[in-house]
Amino acid sequence: MTELIRLEGLEVHFPIRRSLVDTLTGRPPGVVRAVDGIDLAIEEGEVLGLVGESGSGKTTVGRVIVKLTPQTGGKITFAGADVSSAWGTRALKDYRRRVQLIFQDPYEALNPRQTVHDFVAEPLEVNGLAPRLADREAKVMAALESAGLPSDFAFRYPHELSGGQRQRVVIAGALVMGPQLVVADEPVSMLDVSIRTELLRLMLDLRAERGLTYLFITHDLALAWVIADRIAVMYLGKIMEIGPAEKVIRSPRNPYTQALVSVSPSPIPPDAGTRASRTILEGETPDAAHIPTGCRFHPRCPLAFDRCKVEEPPLFDLGDGQAAACWLAERDSISPGAPARQPAPAAAAESIQ
Repeated sequence: MTELIRLEGLEVHFPIRRSLVDTLTGRPPGVVRAVDGIDLAIEEGEVLGLVGESGSGKTTVGRVIVKLTPQTGGKITFAGADVSSAWGTRALKDYRRRVQLIFQDPYEALNPRQTVHDFVAEPLEVNGLAPRLADREAKVMAALESAGLPSDFAFRYPHELSGGQRQRVVIAGALVMGPQLVVADEPVSMLDVSIRTELLRLMLDLRAERGLTYLFITHDLALAWVIADRIAVMYLGKIMEIGPAEKVIRSPRNPYTQALVSVSPSPIPPDAGTRASRTILEGETPDAAHIPTGCRFHPRCPLAFDRCKVEEPPLFDLGDGQAAACWLAERDSISPGAPARQPAPAAAAESIQ
């Protein structure tokens, strides 16, 4: 498969505004290290699940990819071209035609004064696509149909729609541009459980029909297993583990991933010895402005030892596309460094049936 997008050493650090006391005492300004140097690649046609709890940096990664938040370091390559500095009007419009975002909250994403038609048509107008009215109407109706909405929904307002219908409108707004990559930020978290399966099936159908690639951002590890080919687990701005979805669920190698798996309902049982019992992590997640030295998970890790407190582990390549940032995984590694990038066979379509 062909690589579509690559992040290399991606950093997003937000400066903390200094107080008067800090200024007078000469204390250096602090930073929130929301994303702290991650390497990630997504193949064409792949669904990569990016999993993490609140504050892990996963949403910031998505916002950087769709150019809503600038990175402070690192490089982004899309379809072989460096797009790290694609902020000019023409370059940005071209990039956003190919990379679209599905928002988490369909209630906030839609303008209550806009009809469904106007919402879906707006990206075409803003980007100067389909200037002829007939072409624009055809694209809008095709996007609505792809999202599973009848044509008579085009002139309804958001208050006339259910939550699931609103999210389908948001999906249609992303589809109308004909993107290659869709960043889906918690796209079903605001919806009833009964509606989630329908929308996940829709997203997988659209991947097959349109050749879409997804970055699926979620806090729910079980949900990532259902839809993703590979899963990457983030904690405090770093990727702690990445690999084929089944391997991450069955044989998690980072203690943080093991803890997540132990408390997450999973459609497949873990391998023997990888989940002996439910693991409850103690303590609070550290502040991203005061990340611990060494492994950033060590204050909460039940398996931490002295080295973890002073030296940060790299992602150790464990073979078969799996990698984990943990000193305990070092003995089983092929070599330290970037993980293998081959996606797992697409099992998501079968698992959701």
